[in-house]
Amino acid sequence: MTSTSSTAVQPTAPSKTAPATPDRRGSFETALRGRGTLLGIALFWLATRAAMLWMLVHDVGHSTNTRVEVSVTYHNWYNVLVHWTMPHDDVMWQYPPAAAAVFLSPDLLPFLTYFQAFVALTVLCDAVILLGLLRVARRDDGSMAGAVMWLVALPLMMATPFARYDIHVTLFAVFALLCMRGRPRLGGVIAGIGAMVKVWPLLTLLGVPRGRSTRDAIVAAALSCVALLGVFALLFKDTLGFLGNQGNRGVQVESLGGSALMAARRLDLWPGRTNFQYGAFEYVGPYVSSIAQASVGLTVIGFLLLLLWRVKANRWSSATPFDAALCAILVFTVTSRVISPQYMIWLLGLGAVCLTSKHTTQRPVAWLLVVTTGLTTLVFPVFYDAEVLTTSTLGTVLLCSRNALLLFVTVWSGVRLWKATVLPKSAPRVEAA
Repeated sequence: MTSTSSTAVQPTAPSKTAPATPDRRGSFETALRGRGTLLGIALFWLATRAAMLWMLVHDVGHSTNTRVEVSVTYHNWYNVLVHWTMPHDDVMWQYPPAAAAVFLSPDLLPFLTYFQAFVALTVLCDAVILLGLLRVARRDDGSMAGAVMWLVALPLMMATPFARYDIHVTLFAVFALLCMRGRPRLGGVIAGIGAMVKVWPLLTLLGVPRGRSTRDAIVAAALSCVALLGVFALLFKDTLGFLGNQGNRGVQVESLGGSALMAARRLDLWPGRTNFQYGAFEYVGPYVSSIAQASVGLTVIGFLLLLLWRVKANRWSSATPFDAALCAILVFTVTSRVISPQYMIWLLGLGAVCLTSKHTTQRPVAWLLVVTTGLTTLVFPVFYDAEVLTTSTLGTVLLCSRNALLLFVTVWSGVRLWKATVLPKSAPRVEAA
């Protein structure tokens, strides 16, 4: 045993000439700077969101179709849902049953029109996401970079985010991840609710550390999914009607396969055409079904690789659940037959969550997603009608560049995640608490 030395230095008594109270000027200036930062964030959020709303109302950037999505499509679904049935006869209805709650939510603001209430609630969800990112930045290993990314990147999409319901879904995914670290059961519940709204938030469970945390999160998610499904099955008719509509989707123009067909069409190597169906412009012609099947196959391969990572991973950090979730959603997005512009909202949200941790492996990936978002906005809505749908040289270059960058980001994300978490067997195994 080691004994304490008798010559250990004793604490020195405070000098009688020392000030009786500590100098609080430094801490006050620090607090003032912190308040100034928060004030700046609030003002920037108000200014940029006001600009986005102005663009939405005034159709800036040819965003008329964006506004119609809420005022016509969502409102029509609302008119069916209020009669306690899902709009299964509408091929554009491709969402799990809990999505009905989102489209009925404007009733919470009866003093506004449907369009105004939906947009107002979407802006509120945006603000709540920002507040969540700011709060988690206060952790010892936290960073303000996530809040900054969400703050500055979302306006790059112009009016699109406020006229889609993807911010609502992103809210569930973000808070599921933020809760997973200390309260995995709550995180699982939120992920399960999100999955019943738009499936993909369930992938936030991929990176939960092995052991009790994983069991708690998965059980909680499963129970919340089953409970919600049961509630909506009791309240509404045909709750599973969306499955057939989703399965019949083709190859959307903006997808990875779509950009390949677009390039071939531009070079006069493919005789197909575009057609508006299932709520989007899709390609029609030879080889389209083969490309759609290949996309599904790539999705399966991608998730098998993610499962392989889950089995092989032997080192977890506090940021690993965030990093794995971003990588999984990137795989889901880039291999999808449908890469709608609003999918970037998901990626920005999860990228921002990664940046809230100083230990993330996805920092360059997240910031590169901001560049991808800018390219996406050029594709839609800026040049969509005049260049992309007409397969012009500019439209082809923009779309192919966006998808090439998105593919690169996906592969890079997976490589960085693997290198940081799959160590040689001789290396020490570290699990997060």
